[in-house]
Amino acid sequence: MNLSLGFSPCPNDTFIFDALVNGAIDTAGLRFDTRLEDVETLNQWAVQGKLDITKLSFAAGLKVSDKYELLNSGSALGRGCGPLLIAREAVPLEKVKDLKIAIPGAFTTANLLFSIAFPEAHNKQVMLFSDIEQAVLSGEADAGVIIHENRFTYQQKGLVKLTDLGEFWEMHTGQPIPLGGIFIKKDIAADIRAKVDRLIHESLQHAYTQYPTLSPYVKSHAQEMDENVMRKHIDLYVNEFSLDLGEKGKEAVEKLKEMAAKQG
Repeated sequence: MNLSLGFSPCPNDTFIFDALVNGAIDTAGLRFDTRLEDVETLNQWAVQGKLDITKLSFAAGLKVSDKYELLNSGSALGRGCGPLLIAREAVPLEKVKDLKIAIPGAFTTANLLFSIAFPEAHNKQVMLFSDIEQAVLSGEADAGVIIHENRFTYQQKGLVKLTDLGEFWEMHTGQPIPLGGIFIKKDIAADIRAKVDRLIHESLQHAYTQYPTLSPYVKSHAQEMDENVMRKHIDLYVNEFSLDLGEKGKEAVEKLKEMAAKQG
């Protein structure tokens, strides 16, 4: 059986899916047509129902819950791993509402967390996550919400952190930060959905047996080529929630759903 599968080229996703898509584990008769895309592209595709299995921002997953269900394996949740609001120089937080903010996608959890923290800030510009640092440096945007590897590189470029949106979430909810998960179409047979969930779990277990060695697959797709940055990325976004969402992870996703409803 062929299934279309989409995830991002970021090290946490390629680390999780490497064994699954490159033949290192037995896929029990399933074959995967793989698409690596920026998460906001995947978010938009999910609205169209384009892929059978896809990485999505949890904020986007809420919007397509009629078509897709969340799997237990492959998610990115945790503590101290949220998006950051950065700028060229320090700005009082009460003035953020007046700034032009670069965001990594309208459907991203990063945008939702920013909206929860700064509900009066509406002057936003959507751009590819990897372009946000340069947009802030050039003055195209006054500030930016950064995710992925950029958490580890913004200071090297002379940018400063205004606030940690993940810390804001944790302080106000007590929950781990739900960033993104793996979703599968509801119209796929239940036994196939369960098999895919199990295979993602096995793929990640296999990756951990090789770690901290980074596979050529992970390195070839990374935006930031420094291996230490790749490992920091994996260490931050891949954890016990990635192996199994569990009750605590599900509670965090439900809390995000509740907070999203308040934002309309």
